[in-house]
Amino acid sequence: MPTAVLTDRERTAVQVYLRLLHTVRAAYGRETGPPGTRRPPVVAPSVLAEAETALARAGLSGNEETFFRMLRDWHPER
Repeated sequence: MPTAVLTDRERTAVQVYLRLLHTVRAAYGRETGPPGTRRPPVVAPSVLAEAETALARAGLSGNEETFFRMLRDWHPER
């Protein structure tokens, strides 16, 4: 497996994405209401904004293929 050497900004973008992923997973897994019913998950706008900012700073906005390849190389179990 290739070793990815990330810049600080790329590393930050990956870490922010992983936080966003964990937040979304937690929101989908949460029961919110009577048994058997679920409300749509809500992700705080600040979490999404943090992810967008980190991607932009790393030069990865609009370049999902590169970002996800980098993510797989750096954090393969995701």
